[in-house]
Amino acid sequence: MDWKMETIYLGCAAVGGTILVIQTLFLVFGGGDDDMGEVAVDTSDIGAANSGEVHGTDTGLGLFSVRTISAFLTFFGLAGWGGLNAGWSPLSSILVALAAGFVMLFAVAYLFHAQKKLAAQGNIDPRGAVGHTARVYLRIPEKNTGKGKITVALQGRTVEFSAFTNGAAIPTDAEVRVVRQVTVDTFEVESI
Repeated sequence: MDWKMETIYLGCAAVGGTILVIQTLFLVFGGGDDDMGEVAVDTSDIGAANSGEVHGTDTGLGLFSVRTISAFLTFFGLAGWGGLNAGWSPLSSILVALAAGFVMLFAVAYLFHAQKKLAAQGNIDPRGAVGHTARVYLRIPEKNTGKGKITVALQGRTVEFSAFTNGAAIPTDAEVRVVRQVTVDTFEVESI
């Protein structure tokens, strides 16, 4: 029975390790900076944007991604194989292998979650535009019959958003006040 378990452990380590090496090569040589096959759950809620809350896409810790599963397989296999070679009982080697696999699954998920949070620190928060003055970039039709574009200075940058008004049409290059955020990139404005 030990040779079957040893084969399973080595197979898991080989498959997981191969996937990790391939992903590392892709990252080093520019084959992609996102996780291959990561499961993303869209938690955006446009209805909440009407109440002033804006949500984006968040994958939580991303426990079920190619990176985390391959890390689990690699360390499950290595720990189990090491346990068998140390003379541990099959049950002990399975428990240690599972523990090592889950520790690495959560560790890799946490590290990539932390990395994504760092990468998002410099992003502009559109909610900050509410209450500011903006300049009409593309004419805004009257009484919410269509959208135009505005530019607003936000966090040291000039940003372009879609806009509508409930009043009269607003011509290009007019100044407006941003009244409220309707979606992540659309605002209601009024003439000044």
